[in-house]
Amino acid sequence: MTTIDIYTKFACPFCVRAKQLLSAKGATFNEHDITMGGPARDEMLERAPQARTVPQIFIGETHVGGSDDLFALEQAGELDALLAG
Repeated sequence: MTTIDIYTKFACPFCVRAKQLLSAKGATFNEHDITMGGPARDEMLERAPQARTVPQIFIGETHVGGSDDLFALEQAGELDALLAG
């Protein structure tokens, strides 16, 4: 599988939902907590300048977007191929 980065905040239900879907798919991911800002938040904004909400999900070089976008890929049957690289 390809590298997955997910930027999250503490107690974010959308973050939990996205992580649950990725885990159910057997995907491992790098979680970057931006609750308190810092370098991880700056990195997220560099990768997705318009992003102001979490989670922000990157699969490989593809910016998926948020939880709803991840679930839309799953609904469309496109998530498995993206995870496979």
